Amino acid sequence: MRATRRLTASTASLSLAVAGLILSTGSAAHAASCSQSYLPLPDPTCQPGAYNPDVTQDTIDSTICVSGWTATVRPSTSYTNALKVKQIAEYGYSDTSTSDYEEDHQVPLELGGAPKDAKNLWPEPRYGDETASNKDSVENKLKKAVCNGTVTLDDARSAIATDWTTALSSLGLS
Repeated sequence: MRATRRLTASTASLSLAVAGLILSTGSAAHAASCSQSYLPLPDPTCQPGAYNPDVTQDTIDSTICVSGWTATVRPSTSYTNALKVKQIAEYGYSDTSTSDYEEDHQVPLELGGAPKDAKNLWPEPRYGDETASNKDSVENKLKKAVCNGTVTLDDARSAIATDWTTALSSLGLS
């Protein structure tokens, strides 16, 4: 009986130690799990983009094409700032100043991107040749093209999620 209790206690201790090792190893591996090699784009395995299910081609006239609509779905800065800190670590950025990054939507709210999905938000650098402000201009042009019927919502979303730096030219809008 005593040997069984000792064996059970040893097994439980070993299980907890292994679980702790897995958790700490997983956390350490996750700390820099997103690659900077895609910049000025996000790592597509970390941020492939995600859509707001309320926004479809049939609903654009009551959602994204309504002036001010994005303000109704934009997540709070307390949410995005906390996510930005976490994702700066995941990307392994040496510059950890949050003011040097915009927590940006891979598929923008202007095109019906998912507002709070971490697969659609990433810390986009405000420095470099292609910055967050450059992407904002592309987003606005794509929204205008979708709302005036020049481009479909799906085509605009696909183009910007693939590569925002070539999205306009790939759709014949540049």
